[in-house]
Amino acid sequence: MPGTHAFGTTFSWNSALVAGLTAINGIELSVDTIDVTTHQSANYYKEILPGLIDPGEVSIEGQFDYTDVSGQQAMLADLNSRTARTGVITFPASTGSSWTFQGYITNLKIGDAPIDDKIPFSATIKPTGKPVFAVATSAGLSALIISNSAVLAPAFAAGTTDYVASVLTGVSSVTITPTASAGTITITTNGASQVVASGEASSAILLGSAVSVTVVTITVQETNKAPRVYTIRINRP
Repeated sequence: MPGTHAFGTTFSWNSALVAGLTAINGIELSVDTIDVTTHQSANYYKEILPGLIDPGEVSIEGQFDYTDVSGQQAMLADLNSRTARTGVITFPASTGSSWTFQGYITNLKIGDAPIDDKIPFSATIKPTGKPVFAVATSAGLSALIISNSAVLAPAFAAGTTDYVASVLTGVSSVTITPTASAGTITITTNGASQVVASGEASSAILLGSAVSVTVVTITVQETNKAPRVYTIRINRP
């Protein structure tokens, strides 16, 4: 699975996007430890218990934008009033992922003023309580049919993403008919991909030689959600 480029990540404060950002350093969770070592601890090793969970700090930086009243200037006002707000880090739309937390601004800087560079802006927010990490995932398929009397195992179910299919002797190709309520459906096999409309059959998918397995992946991608990927291993007798 390839990594995801971070470009396009956003940070909002009190439901308003903060402008001009070039770096957003996200939530870093750490667990405190409580030392419960005694004279009876085995093998000279320390023993610990997990303590409280620290959500760390969220830091953002970029360039000062004097027009950003609802973002940068609002953050300054909330620092002065010591007001907790909701912060949201939203990763690129293809991931469907976000961190949401309540927090206080503990540091904010506008400046320096270099002779040959932009005026920078930076802020640090300390979360209070538990941050929530969410991944919005595409709903996926509601039905899946393979031609030529191929038998799917297990039987199709919306929450199941891995299948094995068996075809009859002599069958060298199949078509796949996927159905989804939303999103783009892409079928990939042997390095080639095709986009298929919901409820429509794909073009012919050539199977390998006799006594081989052809791996087919079906990706359902809704806007601003992580894709749902199905894998079908088609056995040719």
